[in-house]
Amino acid sequence: MSNTALLAMDIQNGIVGRLAAPDYLPRLARAVDAARSAGIPVLHVVVGFRSGHPEVSERNMAFSGLGTSGVFTPADPGAAIHPDLAVRPDETVITKKRVSAFAGSDLEMVLRAQGITDLVLTGVATSGVVLSTLRQAADLDYRLTVLADGCADTDEEVHRVLTEKVFPRQATVTTVDEWAKAVATQGPKP
Repeated sequence: MSNTALLAMDIQNGIVGRLAAPDYLPRLARAVDAARSAGIPVLHVVVGFRSGHPEVSERNMAFSGLGTSGVFTPADPGAAIHPDLAVRPDETVITKKRVSAFAGSDLEMVLRAQGITDLVLTGVATSGVVLSTLRQAADLDYRLTVLADGCADTDEEVHRVLTEKVFPRQATVTTVDEWAKAVATQGPKP
């Protein structure tokens, strides 16, 4: 597992607040705790822009509606990582500019520098950051695991189709508890 990293993606106040599942954050926190106990790096991926959103093209359907508002800028409390998954001092925060964790970020450089070859994907939304990151990571030859219940989407049917039918084509799909049990049997790492 030393070449593995867990990606906690878009677990930001303004995004997680849209979910109706009160059990999601405690479950995801169990995955993060399991990774930390096993010595697996936890990388927090967030969407973020400069004030005025100069990185956002009017042609970008996902983000052009933000205009020049302060949403997902450093001053926006909604852009902060949810306190249930508070970042530890030794953990890296990756800021992306698009849907995929790789788009407009230094994620690939950080992964290469740490010798990471295996990614465990979690986040909100399954149909957004998880799907886009999985597809790009697969094309970059990373070995992938998706924690199905460590992902969430406002559309439960889309989540189900992705985790049961689409993701298994490029990743091992499991649950938080199954994955946590598997990494715990490996013993704690320094």
